[in-house]
Amino acid sequence: MLLAIDIGNTSINLGVFEDSELRFAWRLTSGVDRSPDEYGSLLYTLLQRQGIPSAKITGTAVCCVVPPLLSVFQEVCQKYLATSLLVVEPGVKTGVRISLDNPREVGPDRVVNAVAAHHIYGEPVIVIDFGTATTFDVVSEKGDYLGGAIAPGINIASEALFTRTAMLPRIELARPKQVIGRSTTAAMQSGIIFGYIGLIEGMIRRIKQELRSEAKVVATGGYAYPLAKEIPEIDVINPDLSLVGLRLIYEMNKIEK
Repeated sequence: MLLAIDIGNTSINLGVFEDSELRFAWRLTSGVDRSPDEYGSLLYTLLQRQGIPSAKITGTAVCCVVPPLLSVFQEVCQKYLATSLLVVEPGVKTGVRISLDNPREVGPDRVVNAVAAHHIYGEPVIVIDFGTATTFDVVSEKGDYLGGAIAPGINIASEALFTRTAMLPRIELARPKQVIGRSTTAAMQSGIIFGYIGLIEGMIRRIKQELRSEAKVVATGGYAYPLAKEIPEIDVINPDLSLVGLRLIYEMNKIEK
C-alpha cells in the first residue's frame, strides 16, 4: 500500500492507495508546532481505525509547501512506518514538461495537480485549486505544464477585511440570498462569494482566450465545493486530485529504482 501526503498551508491531505485504488482519505490541520510524535500518533490511529497495520504501508510520497513540516514527516515515515519518502521536488520524474522560464519555481502542489489532471483528462485542462491560495494551472494536450496564475484564497480575503478594517466583522463564508446586501454582513458575503465567482469566471475566460481552444476545467481544494457549484464553466470537482498525482509520480520513480 502507498501513503500519499499533500502538505498545504491550511490542511494536510492523506490517502492510502491499494494498487491504483484510493481506499481511504483524511484531512488534518497543518501545524508547524506539532511534533513528529504527534503527527505519527494521529496517523497510526487513522490507519488502525481502518484496519491497516502500519507494516502494510510499503511506500510514501509527499508534496509539501510548508518547508518545516517536510522534515517532520520524514521522521514520521521513518519512525512509524519504516518507509522511505519520495519527495516531489526538482529532479523527480513527473511525466509533464514544465514550460516555464524557471521550472524550479513551480510549487510541488501545482505540479502534482497538473500530473493528475493530464493523466485523468488528457485534453487541455485548467486546474483550479481552491486552497489557502487560489491557483490556476494549465496543461496542454501534449502534457506541457504552461503555467498559470495565483490569487489570494477566499478565506485570506475574508480575514483581511476583518483584520485590516476597524468596523467590519468576521463573517461566515456563506452564499447570501442576493447580490445587493441589506446588512453589513450580507454585503461582505456578497462581495466575497460573488466577487470570487466573478474572479474565477473571468480567469477561465481569459485563459481559454490565450489557449485559443476549449479546455476541461477541474476544481479541487478545500473550498472547491461551495464555489464550483456556482460556476457553470467548471466541468468537474475532483477533491483527490493531488493524491492521485502523488501516486502517479511515485509509480514513475519507483520503476526507475
